[in-house]
Amino acid sequence: MVLAVKAQSSETPLMWIVRKAFYEFISRLSDIELTKNHTGFGLYDQVVIQKLREIGDPYPYFRGLISDLGYDSVKVPYHQPVRKRGITKNNFYTLYDMAMLGITNHSKVPLRLATMTGFAMAFLSFLVALGYLVYKLIYWDRFTVGTAPVAIGLFFFASVQLFFIGIIGEYIGSIHTQVMKRPLVVEKERINC
Repeated sequence: MVLAVKAQSSETPLMWIVRKAFYEFISRLSDIELTKNHTGFGLYDQVVIQKLREIGDPYPYFRGLISDLGYDSVKVPYHQPVRKRGITKNNFYTLYDMAMLGITNHSKVPLRLATMTGFAMAFLSFLVALGYLVYKLIYWDRFTVGTAPVAIGLFFFASVQLFFIGIIGEYIGSIHTQVMKRPLVVEKERINC
């Protein structure tokens, strides 16, 4: 594979910064090593194309799928000039859609983050409730009745819900991984088989 990697661009500086930030963000979240600033443009061998057809993903994140297959690649940097005619078909919605597709197809971090945040917040709410109970027992006459237990209970149960939503998300993530039917490995060649 020969992958064209955008080293420089004549697009607006804000868009260039947003794209670089996205590629940095998704490469940190991803379970695989993604090629930064690769838009999908390049030369692909027939073997790679056939493997992509076998996967049969109806809505693929092509940039990540190419990295996920693990074939050897050469990166060729290029400068993207300003568009001379026409306007891009990409708008904020299509770029956001592609970004979310990349995150959901190549990372389980958001699911795990929901689970860990829910657990941590539930634990913190429990500690605050214990502190409130001790404080109430020490200063019985000075405390107003009712507001703190309601707030603590609300945060505790919301945290427990977030934790279990994260657990359900883990199950959905496992189902998603199995449904994608990506190959576990890609054979380069067989020797004495």
